[in-house]
Amino acid sequence: MKLMEAVPNVSEGRRPDVIAEIARRVRAVPGASLLHIDSNADANRTVFTVAGKPQAVRRAAFALLQAAAEHIDMRTQRGAHPRLGATDVCPFVPLAGMTLTEAAEEAERLAQEAAQKLGLPVYLYEANAHTPERKNLAFIRRGEYESLPQKLAELPPDLGPRAFSPDVAKTGATVIGARNFLIAFNVSLNTRDVAAAKEIAAVLREKNGGLPAVKAIGWLMPGYDCAQVSFNLTDYQKTGLAAVREAAKQQAEKRGLAVTGSELIGLAPEEALLNAGRFYAPGLTDKTALLKTAVRELGLNKIRPFDFRKRILEYRMQDFL
Repeated sequence: MKLMEAVPNVSEGRRPDVIAEIARRVRAVPGASLLHIDSNADANRTVFTVAGKPQAVRRAAFALLQAAAEHIDMRTQRGAHPRLGATDVCPFVPLAGMTLTEAAEEAERLAQEAAQKLGLPVYLYEANAHTPERKNLAFIRRGEYESLPQKLAELPPDLGPRAFSPDVAKTGATVIGARNFLIAFNVSLNTRDVAAAKEIAAVLREKNGGLPAVKAIGWLMPGYDCAQVSFNLTDYQKTGLAAVREAAKQQAEKRGLAVTGSELIGLAPEEALLNAGRFYAPGLTDKTALLKTAVRELGLNKIRPFDFRKRILEYRMQDFL
């Protein structure tokens, strides 16, 4: 059976009623399961994880895009997380029985529907990118929503309107494409100095010669009373959670700071947490013990409660699919 995941990121993390309505619209789609919702008020962002048969996931993603366009007004939206539109980005990830190319075909269909039926400017990225630079989300999103009037003219979307009309001003643009699995992982520091977090991010991101398959930014999280380094691990087999946490710890200590905890955004594959457990306890073989070690040593329970049974992708799929 073919299984696909969508991980749409919506530019709303402060209004529970809006988040609940978007979730309701996703759950109403037969054949798609909403596995997890992760909201943060400071980032003003919610990450939804949806899985199921490819066509059902695509329909659920469209329902989410439509709900977000109706309920989010980008003209008044502010938050720590970079964003371009109401649904900032919607990646499709092949999970079982399908290829990245097939996931990209589903992403292309969603992009066409979003442009034609919802009137959204759509940029295609990752496996769907038409040019090498557009593979990179950061390239497309540079300047964020505030740059959109100029961006639509100078970097036209692949699909949809190219004029900054009142409708586009409200919804912003969205980025759609297929990619392999990505882990979003934030590390908290014992400081509110966002400059230090940005320095550490700059040192550790791959494009600056840092860790392979790692993207990073620094930001302030007033709700946690600290600055964070926010990482995207684009290939956790090349650079895993433990390696990122230890590198961040080392860079923090160079600046007289300390890592106080970490958080996983959304879900992660079991193997990613098992690898972290093996890093910290090479002699352990029991799976549950390894997972508990990973949670403890990574500090995943220091910021928010963390139950690995609810945060591992395979476990959630067993619960829902």
